[in-house]
Amino acid sequence: MQTLRNIKLRRLASNTSLPPSSSFTHLPRMRRCLSPVSSCLAFSTGTLLLASLLLSMMRSCSDSGSSLIKNFSASTASLTVNRAKEIGLLNATEDLYDGVTVEMKEPMESEVFVSLLRASMSKWRQQGKKGVWIKLPIQLSSLVEPVVQEGFRYHHAESDYLMLVHWIPNTPDTLPENASHRVGIGAFVINNNREVLVVKEKNGGFRGTGVWKLPTGVVHEGEDICAAAVREVKEETGIETDFGEVLAFRQTHQSFFRKSDLFFICMLRPRSFDIQKQDSEIQAAQWMPIQEYVDQAYNKEHQAFKYVAEICKNKSEGAYVGFSAMPISTSSSAKNTYLYFNNLNFNKL
Repeated sequence: MQTLRNIKLRRLASNTSLPPSSSFTHLPRMRRCLSPVSSCLAFSTGTLLLASLLLSMMRSCSDSGSSLIKNFSASTASLTVNRAKEIGLLNATEDLYDGVTVEMKEPMESEVFVSLLRASMSKWRQQGKKGVWIKLPIQLSSLVEPVVQEGFRYHHAESDYLMLVHWIPNTPDTLPENASHRVGIGAFVINNNREVLVVKEKNGGFRGTGVWKLPTGVVHEGEDICAAAVREVKEETGIETDFGEVLAFRQTHQSFFRKSDLFFICMLRPRSFDIQKQDSEIQAAQWMPIQEYVDQAYNKEHQAFKYVAEICKNKSEGAYVGFSAMPISTSSSAKNTYLYFNNLNFNKL
């Protein structure tokens, strides 16, 4: 019986690529902990071989599972590429400078997007396109990294989107940079008594200085200079006005997040006179005799403010003419805009 048993064990071992049972006959009984409560069971040589056989089968199943997972991943990648081919190229709008703009609106998997982008870039390169603009809304921010990895760079960002660009040809990049300037206004409002509307600010560089200054503010996107001046006066003082002229302007650099600044001094005529100051920004507001405004120590000590005060005074005396705003339409876009110029001798041109 013992001999017959050994023969069976040898056959079993040979079928499972294990050493013959005779190699185990010299081993003592072994104990192996298999229970989570640390109870141990004794195994005979035959039982140990059976456990080895089961372990081998489990490894075989594991290898088969890994192959299935790899095959599934490959199939998924193939489906992604096939899906991109089915969709085609990215929708793009051509511009007047041999460029294209892609405005993404619908969600898309990054793998699909990259496949479409690569195919589109190849097509645009063949067509001789130059600049490629990709506009990503904030809800598609997950596509930013894949776009950058394809060679794009940031151009500008707004509250609801990011614009990225790429220059295709092997020539110097001539794409325009982001907006270089911020535009502001200062409002010179003077009444028939030669009094100028002035304010003391709660915030900013003039806070706590005691300086009476002209109402100022920033021109909004899409807003005309003349409209911005009227709006800022209304917001800060409650005074209704009509735009008169641009008296002067100055340009500074590295002013606001490395941007340059254009500041326009505008003359306005009041249509109301009762001041209602903006409590959140304005500490005080009043009508001040223009000479008193000009004679402030701050104006005399700072050249730019001195010149502005003198220009305003000369305007109040009829000794200065600025630039009036004439509404016009451009032939290229048919949009209404304004041309600012000195119209004193316009009829003689």
